[in-house]
Amino acid sequence: MLKLFKRLNAREWAMAAVCLVFIVFQVQLDLKLPEFMSEITRLTQTPGSAMADVWRQGGYMMLCALTSFACTVVVGFFAARVSASFSRRLRSLLFSKVDSFFMEEISRFSTASLITRSTNDVTQVQMVLNMGLQLVVKAPIMAVWAITKIAGKGLEWTMATGVAVLILITMIVSLLIFVMPKFQKMQSLTDNLNRVTMENLSGLRVVRAYNAEHYQEAKFEEANKELTDTQLFTSRGMAVINPVMNILMGGISLSVYWIGAYLINAAQAMEKLPLFANMVVFSSYAVQVIMSFMILAIIFVLLPRAAVSAKRIQEVLNTLPGILDGSVMQGIPACEGEVTFRGVSFKYPGAADYVLQDVSFSVNKGETVAFIGSTGSGKSTLINLVPRFFDATEGEILVSGVNIKDYTHEALNNKIGYVPQKAVLFKGSVASNVAYGDNGRDAPTQDDIRSAVQIAQGGDFVEKMENRYHADIAQGGTNISGGQKQRLSIARAVCRKPEIYIFDDSFSALDYKTDRLLRTALKKETAGVTSMIVAQRIGTILDADQIIVLDEGRIVGKGKHKELLKSCEVYKEIAMSQLSEEELAV
Repeated sequence: MLKLFKRLNAREWAMAAVCLVFIVFQVQLDLKLPEFMSEITRLTQTPGSAMADVWRQGGYMMLCALTSFACTVVVGFFAARVSASFSRRLRSLLFSKVDSFFMEEISRFSTASLITRSTNDVTQVQMVLNMGLQLVVKAPIMAVWAITKIAGKGLEWTMATGVAVLILITMIVSLLIFVMPKFQKMQSLTDNLNRVTMENLSGLRVVRAYNAEHYQEAKFEEANKELTDTQLFTSRGMAVINPVMNILMGGISLSVYWIGAYLINAAQAMEKLPLFANMVVFSSYAVQVIMSFMILAIIFVLLPRAAVSAKRIQEVLNTLPGILDGSVMQGIPACEGEVTFRGVSFKYPGAADYVLQDVSFSVNKGETVAFIGSTGSGKSTLINLVPRFFDATEGEILVSGVNIKDYTHEALNNKIGYVPQKAVLFKGSVASNVAYGDNGRDAPTQDDIRSAVQIAQGGDFVEKMENRYHADIAQGGTNISGGQKQRLSIARAVCRKPEIYIFDDSFSALDYKTDRLLRTALKKETAGVTSMIVAQRIGTILDADQIIVLDEGRIVGKGKHKELLKSCEVYKEIAMSQLSEEELAV
């Protein structure tokens, strides 16, 4: 928690200091009230006292109370500003950090957990910071100050107050021992609840298609019940605080007056009035001491969960990306667009077996290389190593003559137009999705966007949409078909005007006619640009300059279509499963 609060900036520390000043002033005023009460008591018990003196002391009490109230408002204002400012910056830091993560870090935390840490956990920290500035600082100051005020005013009263404080501390420590672990569990259970909810929402079509609503409801109910039971345990534990505090406050007042009555009864006549005044003052200060500990008890209700949240936030902020940024901004001009794999092997973090083994090949500028193989042969894994979604376990990959590990992430990404296996669109318009991102050059013009959509064979449906290129696209592109999403995703890569295209099975949702037209347009409009294509259909890669056949992570064939039909049995089996002998002959 304290490590996280070190991230407070100078302005926030200044506002916190203002809070501290006003809190000290407020405590001083609150502790003056019993003194005025003592003076009023003395005046009312002294024969011949003027009523004006009583009114004067009462006026001072009222002035102190109103000024204390004003201080409370100021403290609340600045505390809210500090906590809101800090939580806003904390969310931004988390978002930026997560944005720098690669697949390994995302998998380590899970998407559901990262969402919880960026929302629920930050809220917990914000709440405890807000309450802490108002109460945690105030409580110990008031407790210590009040104790100094009552010191020497009566050993019996001091012992009674000490017993009450001891009971309170014992209760708080017991709650921390038994309840603290449950608060930690609550955050992981919240992650689990978010995961189940995300699964259900993202897979809603499958759930409906398989009549699995009851199964999903049961899964959610189980996660929900486990979280609810844990929350009930912590709530019941913390619910003990309020009645115990009320008993202690009532008990301390009763003890002070009972002891006072005994002492006054046994005292001489001249000592009765000072004892009575001391009793009134001690009663007020004792209650303030207990109140101070009650305030701390309230914070202890929030602190355990906030401490867990702060630790989870720190875990994300302290995580260094496994794929480090290089320093090279530009490739070798003579090798522009070239891609070379040299003895590349790869296995996923934590896995025992290699997905790719000893992969070597080169693609020259303007060439098209295609990758084909059975499911699980490592095609997508191989192509995803180029933009460094993962780093190769062994070997090296060169882009434009430079090892990709030496590039800055920005420079490498600016060379690549990437189309993922699953088309991803963002909420906005057709134009905002096609012109998405920063390619290190001037922003695309409307003509660039229109041209890219036409090349991707998306002009026919975009022109028919309301507002055409400014038509709304829902989150995830749920208001258009799969094929339309894929074409807009391809248009986004084309609009980027990269040196290298990467198509990760990006034509699978297209019909054969659209596939052929798109590839013809791409070949014509993007001449001189390197293309790397993962495909399942032989028809998509027939014209590739080089076809690489993968089987269980190894290259088992390399060459053009006709060459591979003769030399590679794996390729021949795939081709014969999709095309007739007559089509293969043609």
